[in-house]
Amino acid sequence: MILKAIMRYFSYVFHGVLALFLLAVSGLALATGPGNLHLGMLPWSGDTLTYIVFFSALFGLITLLLAIKGTLRILFLIWAFLVFVMLLKGYILSGYKFAPHEFTTAVYLIVGSLLALFGAWFQLQRSPAVSKKF
Repeated sequence: MILKAIMRYFSYVFHGVLALFLLAVSGLALATGPGNLHLGMLPWSGDTLTYIVFFSALFGLITLLLAIKGTLRILFLIWAFLVFVMLLKGYILSGYKFAPHEFTTAVYLIVGSLLALFGAWFQLQRSPAVSKKF
């Protein structure tokens, strides 16, 4: 029970930090002109990459807030699954070339996203908040 709660909170923190980071990076790329963002582990490039990262980060934040609120929790699970799949596919299952010491960071991200995926699964089973009647 406590482990599930810890995993759920880890998932909220992991995806919150990830979404805010992606929002900041893509926002800066949009401010300096679309097409300046280069993330080799993702299948997109140029303007498309900037917009997909920006709107994906917004979607991630919205699903996170909805999950914390207790509504549409399935969207947060979908977001967590997509993040895990994109990290695994982009870093491991593609022809991505790692810079020195980047592989360790990639492994940490993939393992963290897997743990956060379990936390997102556990948040589906959370009982709804008890409403107080006055």
